[in-house]
Amino acid sequence: MGFRCGIVGLPNVGKSTLFNALTSTSAALVANYPFATIEPNLGRVPVPDPRLDTLAALAKSAKITPTQLDFVDIAGLVKGASQGEGLGNKFLAHIREVDAIVHVLRCFAGDQVTHVSGAPDPEADAATVDTELMLADLESLERRIDAMVKLARGGDRGAKARVALAERVLAALRAGQPARAVAVAEAERGFFKELQLLTARPVLYVLNVDEAGLEGNALTARAEALARSQGAQSVRICAAFEMELAEIADPDERQAFLAELGLEEPGLNRLIRAGYALLDLITFFTAGPTESRAWTVKRGTQAVDAAGTIHTDFARGFIRAETVAYADYVACGGEQGAKDLGKYRLEGKDYVVQDGDVIYFRFNV
Repeated sequence: MGFRCGIVGLPNVGKSTLFNALTSTSAALVANYPFATIEPNLGRVPVPDPRLDTLAALAKSAKITPTQLDFVDIAGLVKGASQGEGLGNKFLAHIREVDAIVHVLRCFAGDQVTHVSGAPDPEADAATVDTELMLADLESLERRIDAMVKLARGGDRGAKARVALAERVLAALRAGQPARAVAVAEAERGFFKELQLLTARPVLYVLNVDEAGLEGNALTARAEALARSQGAQSVRICAAFEMELAEIADPDERQAFLAELGLEEPGLNRLIRAGYALLDLITFFTAGPTESRAWTVKRGTQAVDAAGTIHTDFARGFIRAETVAYADYVACGGEQGAKDLGKYRLEGKDYVVQDGDVIYFRFNV
Protein backbone atom coordinates (compact mmCIF):
# COMPACT_ATOMS: atom_id res chain seq x y z
CA MET A 1 0.00 0.00 0.00
CA GLY A 2 1.60 3.29 -1.12
CA PHE A 3 0.82 6.71 0.30
CA ARG A 4 1.88 9.66 -1.84
CA CYS A 5 2.53 13.27 -0.90
CA GLY A 6 2.78 15.61 -3.88
CA ILE A 7 5.18 18.55 -3.52
CA VAL A 8 3.62 21.59 -5.22
CA GLY A 9 4.15 25.34 -5.38
CA LEU A 10 5.10 28.14 -7.72
CA PRO A 11 8.29 27.74 -9.80
CA ASN A 12 11.58 28.40 -7.97
CA VAL A 13 10.29 28.08 -4.41
CA GLY A 14 12.59 25.14 -3.60
CA LYS A 15 10.43 22.11 -4.41
CA SER A 16 13.13 20.14 -6.22
CA THR A 17 15.79 21.02 -3.64
CA LEU A 18 13.45 19.78 -0.92
CA PHE A 19 12.71 16.61 -2.87
CA ASN A 20 16.41 15.92 -3.41
CA ALA A 21 17.09 16.37 0.28
CA LEU A 22 14.21 14.04 1.17
CA THR A 23 15.44 11.32 -1.13
CA SER A 24 19.18 12.06 -0.63
CA THR A 25 19.58 11.97 -4.41
CA SER A 26 19.85 14.34 -7.32
CA ALA A 27 16.86 12.71 -9.00
CA ALA A 28 15.14 16.08 -9.43
CA LEU A 29 16.85 18.67 -11.62
CA VAL A 30 17.55 21.81 -9.59
CA ALA A 31 17.69 24.95 -11.72
CA ASN A 32 17.02 28.66 -11.38
CA TYR A 33 14.37 28.94 -14.07
CA PRO A 34 10.66 28.05 -14.32
CA PHE A 35 9.55 24.55 -15.36
CA ALA A 36 12.90 22.87 -14.70
CA THR A 37 10.71 19.97 -13.56
CA ILE A 38 8.26 18.72 -16.18
CA GLU A 39 7.77 15.03 -15.51
CA PRO A 40 7.14 14.28 -11.81
CA ASN A 41 9.93 12.66 -9.84
CA LEU A 42 9.05 9.95 -7.33
CA GLY A 43 11.08 9.21 -4.21
CA ARG A 44 10.44 6.68 -1.46
CA VAL A 45 11.47 8.05 1.94
CA PRO A 46 11.92 6.11 5.23
CA VAL A 47 9.81 7.39 8.12
CA PRO A 48 12.06 8.11 11.15
CA ASP A 49 10.84 6.19 14.20
CA PRO A 50 13.18 5.52 17.15
CA ARG A 51 10.78 2.82 18.41
CA LEU A 52 11.94 0.53 15.61
CA ASP A 53 15.57 0.59 16.78
CA THR A 54 14.46 -0.17 20.35
CA LEU A 55 12.39 -3.15 19.20
CA ALA A 56 15.23 -4.45 17.04
CA ALA A 57 17.64 -4.31 19.99
CA LEU A 58 15.23 -6.22 22.24
CA ALA A 59 14.44 -8.81 19.54
CA LYS A 60 18.14 -9.04 18.53
CA SER A 61 17.08 -8.55 14.92
CA ALA A 62 19.56 -9.11 12.11
CA LYS A 63 17.75 -6.58 9.90
CA ILE A 64 15.80 -3.36 10.43
CA THR A 65 13.29 -2.13 7.83
CA PRO A 66 11.49 1.19 8.37
CA THR A 67 8.14 2.05 6.85
CA GLN A 68 8.11 4.54 3.98
CA LEU A 69 6.25 7.42 2.37
CA ASP A 70 6.30 8.36 -1.31
CA PHE A 71 7.03 11.97 -2.21
CA VAL A 72 6.35 13.25 -5.72
CA ASP A 73 8.07 16.39 -7.04
CA ILE A 74 5.48 18.06 -9.27
CA ALA A 75 6.35 20.92 -11.64
CA GLY A 76 5.63 24.50 -10.58
CA LEU A 77 2.15 25.85 -11.10
CA VAL A 78 1.54 29.34 -12.46
CA LYS A 79 -1.45 31.63 -12.86
CA GLY A 80 -3.62 30.21 -15.65
CA ALA A 81 -2.56 26.59 -15.05
CA SER A 82 -6.21 25.50 -15.01
CA GLN A 83 -6.46 26.87 -18.57
CA GLY A 84 -3.28 25.14 -19.69
CA GLU A 85 -0.72 27.86 -18.96
CA GLY A 86 2.77 26.54 -18.24
CA LEU A 87 1.72 23.02 -19.27
CA GLY A 88 -0.72 23.36 -16.39
CA ASN A 89 -3.23 20.69 -17.38
CA LYS A 90 -0.49 18.06 -17.38
CA PHE A 91 0.74 19.15 -13.96
CA LEU A 92 -2.78 19.23 -12.53
CA ALA A 93 -3.26 15.65 -13.69
CA HIS A 94 -0.18 14.67 -11.68
CA ILE A 95 -1.72 16.18 -8.54
CA ARG A 96 -4.78 13.94 -8.98
CA GLU A 97 -2.50 10.94 -8.40
CA VAL A 98 -1.39 11.93 -4.87
CA ASP A 99 -3.11 11.46 -1.50
CA ALA A 100 -1.97 14.72 0.12
CA ILE A 101 -0.38 18.00 -0.93
CA VAL A 102 2.86 19.42 0.47
CA HIS A 103 2.64 23.08 -0.55
CA VAL A 104 6.04 24.81 -0.54
CA LEU A 105 6.04 28.57 0.12
CA ARG A 106 9.20 30.61 -0.29
CA CYS A 107 9.82 32.57 2.92
CA PHE A 108 13.19 34.17 2.28
CA ALA A 109 14.21 37.30 0.38
CA GLY A 110 17.17 37.78 -1.95
CA ASP A 111 17.63 37.96 -5.70
CA GLN A 112 19.98 35.00 -6.15
CA VAL A 113 16.93 32.84 -6.88
CA THR A 114 14.38 34.34 -9.25
CA HIS A 115 10.79 34.66 -8.00
CA VAL A 116 8.11 34.50 -10.68
CA SER A 117 6.29 37.51 -9.19
CA GLY A 118 9.40 39.53 -8.35
CA ALA A 119 9.37 39.03 -4.57
CA PRO A 120 8.13 36.35 -2.15
CA ASP A 121 4.60 36.90 -0.85
CA PRO A 122 3.38 33.75 0.94
CA GLU A 123 -0.32 34.68 0.98
CA ALA A 124 -0.37 35.70 -2.69
CA ASP A 125 1.77 32.74 -3.74
CA ALA A 126 -0.50 30.31 -1.91
CA ALA A 127 -3.58 31.98 -3.37
CA THR A 128 -2.23 31.59 -6.92
CA VAL A 129 -1.84 27.84 -6.54
CA ASP A 130 -5.06 27.40 -4.56
CA THR A 131 -7.06 29.38 -7.11
CA GLU A 132 -5.82 27.26 -10.00
CA LEU A 133 -6.69 24.06 -8.16
CA MET A 134 -10.16 25.37 -7.29
CA LEU A 135 -10.79 26.52 -10.88
CA ALA A 136 -9.80 23.07 -12.15
CA ASP A 137 -12.18 21.44 -9.66
CA LEU A 138 -14.96 23.87 -10.56
CA GLU A 139 -14.63 23.13 -14.27
CA SER A 140 -14.51 19.37 -13.62
CA LEU A 141 -17.58 19.37 -11.40
CA GLU A 142 -19.63 21.70 -13.60
CA ARG A 143 -19.05 19.33 -16.53
CA ARG A 144 -20.47 16.41 -14.54
CA ILE A 145 -23.31 17.97 -12.57
CA ASP A 146 -25.88 17.82 -15.43
CA ALA A 147 -25.37 14.07 -15.85
CA MET A 148 -25.80 13.63 -12.09
CA VAL A 149 -29.04 15.61 -12.13
CA LYS A 150 -30.43 13.50 -15.00
CA LEU A 151 -29.71 10.31 -13.07
CA ALA A 152 -31.46 11.75 -10.04
CA ARG A 153 -34.55 12.63 -12.11
CA GLY A 154 -34.56 9.12 -13.52
CA GLY A 155 -34.87 7.67 -10.04
CA ASP A 156 -31.31 6.37 -9.78
CA ARG A 157 -30.85 5.11 -6.24
CA GLY A 158 -28.61 7.41 -4.25
CA ALA A 159 -28.32 9.91 -7.12
CA LYS A 160 -30.23 12.63 -5.25
CA ALA A 161 -27.82 12.42 -2.34
CA ARG A 162 -24.88 12.63 -4.75
CA VAL A 163 -26.34 15.71 -6.43
CA ALA A 164 -26.88 17.36 -3.05
CA LEU A 165 -23.22 16.78 -2.13
CA ALA A 166 -21.97 17.95 -5.53
CA GLU A 167 -24.03 21.13 -5.24
CA ARG A 168 -22.59 21.84 -1.77
CA VAL A 169 -19.09 21.43 -3.14
CA LEU A 170 -19.88 23.63 -6.14
CA ALA A 171 -21.19 26.36 -3.84
CA ALA A 172 -17.98 26.23 -1.80
CA LEU A 173 -15.75 26.38 -4.88
CA ARG A 174 -17.71 29.32 -6.31
CA ALA A 175 -17.25 31.10 -2.99
CA GLY A 176 -13.48 30.57 -3.18
CA GLN A 177 -13.37 27.69 -0.68
CA PRO A 178 -11.59 24.35 -1.34
CA ALA A 179 -13.58 21.12 -1.44
CA ARG A 180 -11.96 19.97 1.83
CA ALA A 181 -13.78 22.82 3.59
CA VAL A 182 -17.14 21.11 2.89
CA ALA A 183 -18.61 19.05 5.72
CA VAL A 184 -18.99 15.50 4.42
CA ALA A 185 -21.05 12.85 6.25
CA GLU A 186 -19.63 9.36 6.67
CA ALA A 187 -22.17 7.97 4.19
CA GLU A 188 -21.02 10.52 1.58
CA ARG A 189 -17.28 9.87 1.83
CA GLY A 190 -17.20 7.19 -0.86
CA PHE A 191 -18.80 9.42 -3.48
CA PHE A 192 -16.77 12.44 -2.34
CA LYS A 193 -13.59 10.46 -2.99
CA GLU A 194 -14.89 9.36 -6.40
CA LEU A 195 -15.12 13.02 -7.45
CA GLN A 196 -11.28 13.10 -7.49
CA LEU A 197 -11.17 16.78 -6.57
CA LEU A 198 -7.74 18.40 -6.27
CA THR A 199 -8.79 20.61 -3.36
CA ALA A 200 -10.22 17.68 -1.41
CA ARG A 201 -6.69 16.57 -0.57
CA PRO A 202 -5.28 17.56 2.83
CA VAL A 203 -2.51 20.19 2.74
CA LEU A 204 0.71 20.69 4.69
CA TYR A 205 2.56 23.98 4.17
CA VAL A 206 6.35 23.83 4.04
CA LEU A 207 7.91 27.23 4.66
CA ASN A 208 11.22 27.25 2.82
CA VAL A 209 13.59 29.64 4.62
CA ASP A 210 17.28 30.52 4.58
CA GLU A 211 19.36 29.51 7.60
CA ALA A 212 18.62 32.82 9.35
CA GLY A 213 14.89 32.14 8.99
CA LEU A 214 14.86 28.83 10.87
CA GLU A 215 13.88 30.74 14.01
CA GLY A 216 11.18 32.56 12.05
CA ASN A 217 10.87 35.85 10.18
CA ALA A 218 8.17 38.22 8.95
CA LEU A 219 7.36 35.97 5.98
CA THR A 220 7.08 32.79 8.06
CA ALA A 221 4.81 34.61 10.53
CA ARG A 222 2.44 35.47 7.68
CA ALA A 223 2.61 31.97 6.22
CA GLU A 224 1.97 30.33 9.60
CA ALA A 225 -1.03 32.60 10.15
CA LEU A 226 -2.35 31.56 6.74
CA ALA A 227 -1.99 27.87 7.62
CA ARG A 228 -3.76 28.36 10.96
CA SER A 229 -6.65 30.19 9.24
CA GLN A 230 -7.18 27.08 7.09
CA GLY A 231 -6.77 24.60 9.93
CA ALA A 232 -3.60 23.33 8.24
CA GLN A 233 -0.17 22.48 9.65
CA SER A 234 3.07 24.19 8.66
CA VAL A 235 6.73 23.22 8.98
CA ARG A 236 9.76 25.51 8.62
CA ILE A 237 12.53 23.99 6.49
CA CYS A 238 15.76 25.35 5.03
CA ALA A 239 15.80 23.17 1.91
CA ALA A 240 19.31 24.25 0.92
CA PHE A 241 20.68 23.32 4.37
CA GLU A 242 18.80 20.00 4.35
CA MET A 243 20.31 19.24 0.94
CA GLU A 244 23.83 19.87 2.30
CA LEU A 245 23.07 17.74 5.34
CA ALA A 246 21.75 14.87 3.21
CA GLU A 247 25.07 14.72 1.34
CA ILE A 248 27.03 14.01 4.57
CA ALA A 249 27.38 10.25 4.95
CA ASP A 250 29.05 10.13 8.37
CA PRO A 251 26.43 10.20 11.21
CA ASP A 252 28.77 12.03 13.62
CA GLU A 253 29.54 14.72 11.06
CA ARG A 254 25.82 15.12 10.36
CA GLN A 255 25.11 15.56 14.07
CA ALA A 256 27.89 18.13 14.40
CA PHE A 257 26.51 20.02 11.39
CA LEU A 258 23.08 20.07 13.04
CA ALA A 259 24.55 21.22 16.35
CA GLU A 260 26.11 24.24 14.64
CA LEU A 261 22.59 25.53 14.06
CA GLY A 262 21.31 24.38 17.44
CA LEU A 263 19.16 21.64 15.89
CA GLU A 264 18.56 18.19 17.42
CA GLU A 265 17.36 16.52 14.22
CA PRO A 266 16.96 17.31 10.52
CA GLY A 267 13.93 19.41 9.66
CA LEU A 268 13.07 16.71 7.16
CA ASN A 269 12.24 14.36 10.04
CA ARG A 270 9.58 16.79 11.21
CA LEU A 271 8.30 17.15 7.66
CA ILE A 272 8.03 13.38 7.13
CA ARG A 273 6.24 12.88 10.44
CA ALA A 274 3.90 15.78 9.63
CA GLY A 275 3.12 14.20 6.25
CA TYR A 276 2.47 10.89 7.97
CA ALA A 277 0.05 12.54 10.39
CA LEU A 278 -1.57 14.51 7.55
CA LEU A 279 -2.55 11.24 5.88
CA ASP A 280 -3.88 9.93 9.23
CA LEU A 281 -1.49 7.01 9.20
CA ILE A 282 -0.24 4.85 12.06
CA THR A 283 2.60 2.36 12.42
CA PHE A 284 2.51 -1.21 13.65
CA PHE A 285 5.55 -3.43 13.99
CA THR A 286 6.68 -6.99 13.47
CA ALA A 287 9.77 -7.99 15.46
CA GLY A 288 11.93 -11.10 15.63
CA PRO A 289 15.52 -12.32 15.30
CA THR A 290 15.39 -12.22 11.50
CA GLU A 291 13.93 -8.72 11.11
CA SER A 292 12.19 -5.89 12.90
CA ARG A 293 9.96 -3.97 10.53
CA ALA A 294 7.56 -1.03 10.61
CA TRP A 295 4.33 -1.14 8.58
CA THR A 296 1.97 1.67 7.57
CA VAL A 297 -1.83 1.53 7.73
CA LYS A 298 -4.63 4.07 7.94
CA ARG A 299 -5.92 4.81 11.43
CA GLY A 300 -8.91 2.56 12.10
CA THR A 301 -7.57 -0.39 10.09
CA GLN A 302 -8.71 -3.81 11.31
CA ALA A 303 -6.27 -6.65 12.02
CA VAL A 304 -7.19 -8.72 8.96
CA ASP A 305 -6.50 -5.76 6.65
CA ALA A 306 -3.26 -4.94 8.46
CA ALA A 307 -2.22 -8.54 7.88
CA GLY A 308 -2.92 -8.05 4.19
CA THR A 309 -0.38 -5.21 3.99
CA ILE A 310 2.32 -7.79 4.76
CA HIS A 311 1.02 -10.42 2.34
CA THR A 312 -2.38 -11.21 0.86
CA ASP A 313 -2.06 -14.78 2.18
CA PHE A 314 -1.93 -13.39 5.72
CA ALA A 315 -5.37 -11.85 5.23
CA ARG A 316 -6.82 -14.76 3.25
CA GLY A 317 -5.86 -17.35 5.86
CA PHE A 318 -6.08 -15.09 8.93
CA ILE A 319 -6.41 -16.97 12.24
CA ARG A 320 -5.45 -14.41 14.89
CA ALA A 321 -3.17 -11.48 15.67
CA GLU A 322 -0.90 -12.03 18.65
CA THR A 323 -0.52 -8.47 19.87
CA VAL A 324 1.37 -6.49 22.50
CA ALA A 325 1.51 -2.70 22.88
CA TYR A 326 4.92 -1.14 22.22
CA ALA A 327 5.19 0.27 25.76
CA ASP A 328 4.46 -3.17 27.24
CA TYR A 329 6.91 -4.89 24.89
CA VAL A 330 9.69 -2.55 26.04
CA ALA A 331 8.74 -2.57 29.73
CA CYS A 332 8.71 -6.38 29.74
CA GLY A 333 12.04 -6.68 27.96
CA GLY A 334 10.66 -8.23 24.79
CA GLU A 335 8.22 -10.85 23.53
CA GLN A 336 8.79 -13.57 26.10
CA GLY A 337 8.65 -11.15 29.02
CA ALA A 338 5.37 -9.75 27.69
CA LYS A 339 3.94 -13.26 27.49
CA ASP A 340 5.14 -14.12 30.99
CA LEU A 341 3.50 -11.01 32.44
CA GLY A 342 0.21 -11.48 30.58
CA LYS A 343 0.64 -8.53 28.25
CA TYR A 344 0.29 -10.61 25.08
CA ARG A 345 -3.24 -10.51 23.64
CA LEU A 346 -4.95 -12.76 21.10
CA GLU A 347 -6.98 -10.52 18.78
CA GLY A 348 -9.42 -11.44 16.00
CA LYS A 349 -10.10 -10.08 12.52
CA ASP A 350 -12.13 -7.11 13.74
CA TYR A 351 -9.51 -5.79 16.16
CA VAL A 352 -8.62 -2.19 15.33
CA VAL A 353 -4.85 -1.89 15.15
CA GLN A 354 -3.33 0.76 17.41
CA ASP A 355 -0.24 2.87 16.73
CA GLY A 356 2.80 1.05 18.11
CA ASP A 357 1.25 -2.43 18.26
CA VAL A 358 3.78 -5.24 17.89
CA ILE A 359 1.94 -8.03 16.09
CA TYR A 360 2.62 -11.63 15.10
CA PHE A 361 -0.01 -12.86 12.63
CA ARG A 362 -1.12 -16.49 12.64
CA PHE A 363 -2.55 -17.67 9.33
CA ASN A 364 -3.21 -20.82 7.35
CA VAL A 365 -3.70 -21.15 3.58
